[in-house]
Amino acid sequence: MKKLFLPLFIFLLMSGCKKSELEAVNSSPTAEYNVEAPPAPKEVNQMAPSSSISEKSETVNKSAQTSVAPKKADTISKKVIKNGNMRIQVGDIKKAQTQVGEILKKNDAYIQNEQFQNTDMDDNLDLVIRVPHKNFDALVNSFSDGVGSVLSKNISSDDVTEEYTDVSIKLANKKIYLEKYRDMLKNASTTKDMIEIQETIRELEDEIDVAEGRLRFIDDRVNYSTLNLSLYKEKVRSSATSKIGFGSRFADSVTEGWNSFVSFLLGIISFWPFLLIIPIIIFLWRKWKAKKTEK
Repeated sequence: MKKLFLPLFIFLLMSGCKKSELEAVNSSPTAEYNVEAPPAPKEVNQMAPSSSISEKSETVNKSAQTSVAPKKADTISKKVIKNGNMRIQVGDIKKAQTQVGEILKKNDAYIQNEQFQNTDMDDNLDLVIRVPHKNFDALVNSFSDGVGSVLSKNISSDDVTEEYTDVSIKLANKKIYLEKYRDMLKNASTTKDMIEIQETIRELEDEIDVAEGRLRFIDDRVNYSTLNLSLYKEKVRSSATSKIGFGSRFADSVTEGWNSFVSFLLGIISFWPFLLIIPIIIFLWRKWKAKKTEK
């Protein structure tokens, strides 16, 4: 009995030791990783310079792109210039002018230029109207509906977004260059360098003024559209309605008749080469006929 118990006890003891060793190994996995961990920092240290260089290069590229074209990232709204020409026949110029004034007031428009012409045949009132872009169509429709009979109408739209964007980008770049040249002027060491830099600065300032003026002009044309409006009234010439007296009309008729006669006479005189050639042709023909008769 004792012989059987002793081997069983030894077997259990050995199996318990192996189990404890396995648990110890499984419970401490970091020990294996800690052995291999030191090489990792070496790889990180070796890669660190290249990553820092790439980050610096990206920063330089971004700053360069920003300095070269700072406006490319900006969104510029669509720029459209609208213009129009209208000619309207009316029954009464003064009444039509009053209606035009009311329409202009309603659409926040104003008259930039006005010209009136009174002739024997008709009355003409020419207006150059500036109106906010958003009210342009409403203004044109109001003139078409209630003022008179539209004889002609021409509306045009010009998209200048591309030009506006191009001028804006060039203007921003020139301002950047101007600041750089001003900094260079502060550090100039010779008189020659100072003169050359000052000349460049002057040219840049002139170009900047031109570009800013162009942008202001485009903004003005975009924000306020232009409409050339012509009010036309044809006069009726009759003995009952005409304000011109008989004496004046008789003198005008005599003058017109004389002018017509002079024009006719001058027209005949303009054919003087033919009048000169015809007698020569007749003389030569008679002479030839006479010789033929003698034969």
